[in-house]
Amino acid sequence: MNHLLRALAPISDTGWACLDAEAQQRLRPALAGRRLVEFSGPLGWEHSVTNLGRVASVDPPEEGLRATQRRVLPMAELRADFVISRAELADLDRGALDVDLGTLDAAARGMARAENVAVFHGWIGAGIVGITQAAAPASISAGADFAEFPKHAAKAVEILLGAGVSGPYGLALGPDAYTGVVETTEHGGLTVFDHLRAILGGPIVWAPGVVGAVVVSLRGGDFLFESGQDLSLGYDHHDAEAVHLYLEESFTFRVATPEAAVVVKP
Repeated sequence: MNHLLRALAPISDTGWACLDAEAQQRLRPALAGRRLVEFSGPLGWEHSVTNLGRVASVDPPEEGLRATQRRVLPMAELRADFVISRAELADLDRGALDVDLGTLDAAARGMARAENVAVFHGWIGAGIVGITQAAAPASISAGADFAEFPKHAAKAVEILLGAGVSGPYGLALGPDAYTGVVETTEHGGLTVFDHLRAILGGPIVWAPGVVGAVVVSLRGGDFLFESGQDLSLGYDHHDAEAVHLYLEESFTFRVATPEAAVVVKP
């Protein structure tokens, strides 16, 4: 038995399979950062720190000596608690297809959004510097006309090429920007979405939690996401009416090459 304590929950194998499938279905399209950065892991719940390969000076215990301490980035843990009715779980085991899993869906959306925010905009409390923070000097201001977005993307690619950063390139779009891009058609009937894909050569992803847009290189090695425990469902406790569960992960993130991204400000 591991720390998720799933074996103690009053949930059948069928129930767990359904919950896991529902969580994956909700998480997969929303985890934008993972589609654009380098993913390492999962390394396990017990994995605690990422080696930064650097040291900091510290006072030695005796005079006449020099001392340094290795620098590391601790793993951060995210957890979203939710509750599911035992009656709904019983109906699931009977074969019901319309089981109410709204609380799980909300937890999954919250976790995906939080992870995206950490990757793109940073998480001060966890010591994570996000892509937009690291790449702040390379930014482009976009107007309200989404028909002009390909010009901004082309400018971003030009900036990246000028910095010696090769492609292909990917684009993370916040929800408002994504809607605007998808709904806009340029003169001649070509959609902005198709034009952007031709410019970038890589994916365009819907990124809940992201403000504006970010163009990143997909060449590898520039943005490093390290997963300890990947997103998993765990059991907390239960009573006669409901089962208290949670969605949890541990991770950290670092930007190795700030010049490998360009921020498109809304």
